[in-house]
Amino acid sequence: MLNKTALVILLLIINLTWALAQVPGFFMKEDKRRVTIPFLASNSLIILPVSINGNYPINFLVDTGVRSNILFSKNLGDAMGLEYSRRINLLGADGSEELMASISPINHLDLGPVEGRLQSLLVLEEDFLELESVIGVPIYGIIGYEFFKFNPVKINYDEGKMDFYSPEAIKWAPPFYKKLPMTVENGKPYILAKIKQKEGASLNSKLLIDTGANHGLLLNRETSTDIKLPPLFLETELGQSLGGVLYGLIGRVDALKIGGLKLQQVLTSYPEETAFSHIILETGRLGSLGSEILGRTRMILDYPRGRALMKRGEGFYAPFQFDMSGVVIKKIPTDETRFYIGMVRPGSPAYKAGIKQFDEILKVNKIPAELWDLSDMIKLLKSEEGKEIQFELRRYFDETLTTYEDLKIMIELKRQI
Repeated sequence: MLNKTALVILLLIINLTWALAQVPGFFMKEDKRRVTIPFLASNSLIILPVSINGNYPINFLVDTGVRSNILFSKNLGDAMGLEYSRRINLLGADGSEELMASISPINHLDLGPVEGRLQSLLVLEEDFLELESVIGVPIYGIIGYEFFKFNPVKINYDEGKMDFYSPEAIKWAPPFYKKLPMTVENGKPYILAKIKQKEGASLNSKLLIDTGANHGLLLNRETSTDIKLPPLFLETELGQSLGGVLYGLIGRVDALKIGGLKLQQVLTSYPEETAFSHIILETGRLGSLGSEILGRTRMILDYPRGRALMKRGEGFYAPFQFDMSGVVIKKIPTDETRFYIGMVRPGSPAYKAGIKQFDEILKVNKIPAELWDLSDMIKLLKSEEGKEIQFELRRYFDETLTTYEDLKIMIELKRQI
């Protein structure tokens, strides 16, 4: 028979175990030091299949730049039987649009050896991000801060896998990793880096680690008068935001130093100021590090201990190349593999050759479009100055898509920055 003291201890253990089971977060299903989760790396973005409440797995983007878990389609959420507690309005990037979303407060997310318990989902009523068009892979949602908050996570971009560790693991830095102090503020990780600009002073910069962004270095000019544009830059489309397409300038800085790691001639984005700029100003950051840089490293994000650990990956010293054709290619979000010209930069090789926005791509170098991945097509267009690329295009003349002309256009790649 248990004595009274033993009974009290047993009840405390049971209550503590129950309380831990009720904490929202991501946890290993088995009591292990480490489990491995393979991922698809598209342009060094981390894409995982995730099952919500036992439904069929769908692709989610792992994004340290976002606090909330997001599902992009309320129709999909309804089909999964999600329950909602309230409806909210999100501000568009231009400050004028109403972007509505619903909160689904309690969900189970299954990532194989890891599960997300009691997870809240922000469910968009319309897919304003349209990530499939710019990534080339169907993306249905985002996993943010909750995935990292209790456990160190090692990201190996070269091998396409993440190691999810128990909280007690990796107390000391593994060999060859550089330890960087990291702060986690409002669910987002920040580190300090030094930037040598082509013009103006060197910058000691607080930067967001943003695994969900496909840029290299990004600097928000509204955050500091010390941020200076380089002599050579291009106007271009930089990516997607809640308010739609984000535009700005792209150029280079001479060097970026992160701890003991140094990168040269880094492509740098300078986005236009938006209605969200005041939020960036409040964080005190000058910009962010995206997948074009992070994908060159092997990285451990250790939120509980407030540190990032990095070492050089296989492609660390590869030169930063920007598109040499002058087009932004996007995928048509259908079950078929179809691509179109999303933008043509004035003065570029594509512009001079006569390629126009909304031309559909039928073939590239005689290879049918359905045999291409978007990421491979983008790599081709930044591969080698002087290389000739043949596009076979279909140009439509009305919205019914019944009147069109098929064209063959040859361009020669030319480095512009």
